[in-house]
Amino acid sequence: MDDQRNLLIAIVLSLVVLVTFQVFFAPPPPPQAPQETQQGQTIPQGADPDRPVPQLQDGAEAPGAAPRSREAALAAYQRVRVENPRVKGSIALTGARIDDLTLLSYRETIEPDSPLITLMSPRGTPNGYYADFGWSPGGAASADLAVPGPDTQWTADGETLAPDSPVTLRWDNGAGLTFELVYAIDEKYMLTVTQRVTNSSGQDHVLFPYGRIVREELPETTGFWVLHEGLIGVFNEELDGQDFTLSEVDYDEVMDEGQIPLSSRGGWLGITDKYWLVALIPDQETVHDARFLHKTRDRDIFQADFVKRELSVPAGQSVETTARLFAGAKIVSLLNEYQENLGIARFEMAIDWGWFFFLTKPIFLVLDYLNRAIGNFGVAILVLTVLVKLIFFPLANHSYKAMSKMKKIAPELTQIRERHADDKLKMNEEMMALYKREKVNPASGCFPILIQIPVFFA
Repeated sequence: MDDQRNLLIAIVLSLVVLVTFQVFFAPPPPPQAPQETQQGQTIPQGADPDRPVPQLQDGAEAPGAAPRSREAALAAYQRVRVENPRVKGSIALTGARIDDLTLLSYRETIEPDSPLITLMSPRGTPNGYYADFGWSPGGAASADLAVPGPDTQWTADGETLAPDSPVTLRWDNGAGLTFELVYAIDEKYMLTVTQRVTNSSGQDHVLFPYGRIVREELPETTGFWVLHEGLIGVFNEELDGQDFTLSEVDYDEVMDEGQIPLSSRGGWLGITDKYWLVALIPDQETVHDARFLHKTRDRDIFQADFVKRELSVPAGQSVETTARLFAGAKIVSLLNEYQENLGIARFEMAIDWGWFFFLTKPIFLVLDYLNRAIGNFGVAILVLTVLVKLIFFPLANHSYKAMSKMKKIAPELTQIRERHADDKLKMNEEMMALYKREKVNPASGCFPILIQIPVFFA
């Protein structure tokens, strides 16, 4: 009877912990739906309604376009090769799209001859997945300005993008503006993109630099509730503060909303799978408007994009802005490295650590260390289990002693219940007196269990 009561108390206390976390520590609700101007333009939350609102050109394949194989799409355009120790692929000179990326360290199954992971593919192909950077015109003087689009033909000053070998793409709009995209890549999964505009038109212009990730078709997901697969980002909605919050949006949520806008100074956004991430990292010192977007063409189109606040391009001058694109595996140590070295706010949160992230991450780091030291993940799990048991042994021992004392006085408790079956008040008084005399706390066996519950969840 006492054991059942202790178990019931432990369950109730566990529920209290979970409810308290949900009330006080759970992530904030998703942002409100976008406002609409009289012209039908979308104004991101927090944006100034009086300043120009850029309209991004559509990065998806035109409606009605016939699907193409990946091989046919890759052969359709001139390309700049992308090579480093971790990835191989190419950038299409038509549209300057990063739409061909294969991960060299990972395969689709554990079989050694299994196909390598194909992360990004050209638009209009099955599971098209790509990114691009560009400019949108703004202001009365620049409203009709010709800017690069999805079908723009760029020229490149090199054939291969590799570490220590950047490539510059150029396009002249024929009206005095020259646009450049300077791509650089490290030895892992990070591309740096410098967007540069040279204005020799004799007239000042206003442009909005943007970055965009587009994913065609709804991907298969595991549906595991503690694992996020969908659109993700870290935003600082106060713009001048350092209170960055994680925003996770499922595919079905953005399909229902259509568009979810946010504003931030710094942070990042993108699309995540269980193991892989494609993320845009704007300049961490500037303000940008961001969106999670769903469109329907002949297929579902999911988009994560950011637009930097207006960039003035005076006549006779050149201006530039820099952003980054991460496309690769979600390796904990690598995400931490980028977060620390590049100052990317909370980049480690690309991995869903769950509610008890303050416990989950240290436990993972210990497990990862044991795996690398021992060379066997199964044995590492066994060793971690023993370590956790050793750490909690004092608490477990205290719980065992408390239960032993309760078992010792169990006959006397039974006698008290039988003797005062009709007088609950008297029964409770004698039971409390017995606990005091024997120095027994009936709840002392539950508290050690309660302390261990978050660790087991983690």
